[in-house]
Parts: sequence; structure tokens; C-alpha cells
Amino acid sequence: MYAERASRLGGAVVWTNSPRGPDDPGPARVLPDGCMDLLWNDGRLLVAGPDTRAYTVEGATGGWAGVRFPPGAAPAFLGVPAHELRDRRVALDDLWPTPLVRGLTARVNAARDPASGLEEVALERAAESERPDPLLRRVVAALEAGRPVAATADELGVGARQLHRRSLAAFGYGPKTLARVLRLQRALTLARAGVPYAETAARTGYADQAHLARDVRELAGLPLGELLGGP
Repeated sequence: MYAERASRLGGAVVWTNSPRGPDDPGPARVLPDGCMDLLWNDGRLLVAGPDTRAYTVEGATGGWAGVRFPPGAAPAFLGVPAHELRDRRVALDDLWPTPLVRGLTARVNAARDPASGLEEVALERAAESERPDPLLRRVVAALEAGRPVAATADELGVGARQLHRRSLAAFGYGPKTLARVLRLQRALTLARAGVPYAETAARTGYADQAHLARDVRELAGLPLGELLGGP
């Protein structure tokens, strides 16, 4: 069972997912959301990079816990450009010194629960990290509001090439892909709330329902109705 809560680390989310068994229906599916996660799984610490397509976890797997950073925040925390981790899951000790990760892992494993231990580690390390580029929040806010990429660049006073370069480092892909991912998440929020698909498409900036359906299939790997558990 999946559960999440707001983190004490600003803008982040702490989540847990109970172990999956062999009788669970199909693989777990993680959809692109523009975010990156610090993960705990069966006593190991990992990092989930930004996804450009659905990531599936096949078969039975142990319990998971994570701290999901808001878009653009994790690279400063990790000290690694986001595009180097795009569509990847890597061990934390591939990014940080092994003795450091060994100590952090022991702390998380000794905590009252992995999610709380992971959050404490994230809070402490974030306090020692560089602050994310303040421009990034404005980029995300503009794209989440449905602003075109060119208009966003103009409003922020940066050139298209500079915005693309900074987006690659912060989000793992260019602003057009980020805008597409954020639009998908807005649409799924409405559709899950029962808004008809045609209205969902119109309210989130798709040309029509067919455009929405194509985007969902490309990014999520399933038809919209199947993704939402419909008939």
C-alpha cells in the first residue's frame, strides 16, 4: 500500500510503499512527474532520476520508502546534474563516497522506520548543500500554469538556449519535456477526480481528447482508461 505525507524539507514529500507479493496484479508503475527521489529499499539507499516515461517494477519486491524532491531541487542536494540520472535508478554510493553512504545507510536502518530515518538524513544533508537556483521555481510555476516555453523564457529574461541548458541540469530534460510531464500530471489529477476526459483535455491545454490520449499512452505506457482503472 502506498502512502505519503508532506516532508519537513520544504516542498518535498515523504512516501512509503508496502512490499508487493507474487499475487499482486501486474508491475508497479511510476509515472513521470518532473521529480527525483532519495530511496530506501531493503536496507539500501538509492536515487531515482527524472523519468521521461513510466518506470515499472516487475515482480515481488521489498518495501520502499522515499523522499521526493520538488522539480529542480535534487541536483543541488546530490551534487550531480539531473540529466546524468535521467531514466535511471542508481545506488547512492555511485554518487557519494562509500564510507559516507555506509554511515547514512546504517542510520536509516536503525531509525524507528525507514521513512523517518530517510527524512532526517535528507534534512541534514540539505542544510549542508548549495541552494537550488531560484530561477527554477519560477520556471516550474510558469510551466505548471500552462505558460508556453517561449513566453516563460521571455518573462524570466533568459534566452531559449540558456533556459534549455539550465533545465537539463536541474530537471534532466528541456523545458518542453518538463512542460509536457507537468501537463500530464495536471490532467491525471482532474481525470482521477472524475472530470470527463474531453473537459480534462480542454482544461489542461491539450488540443483535444485524442491529443490527451496519445500523450498518456506515450508517457505512461497505457491507455488513459486502463491507467485509471476504468473498464
